[in-house]
Amino acid sequence: MRKPKKRSFSELVNENKLQLLRDQAAIEKIEERLEKRHLSKAE
Repeated sequence: MRKPKKRSFSELVNENKLQLLRDQAAIEKIEERLEKRHLSKAE
């Protein structure tokens, strides 16, 4: 059994970018939730 080829750093970066783009909507939802929490604490 050969070891799978290690991915280069740039490949990992590209993969992470794709995941972040996919998760952008989820990130925005989380940010909204955090903002609401901060606003309610500030009042």
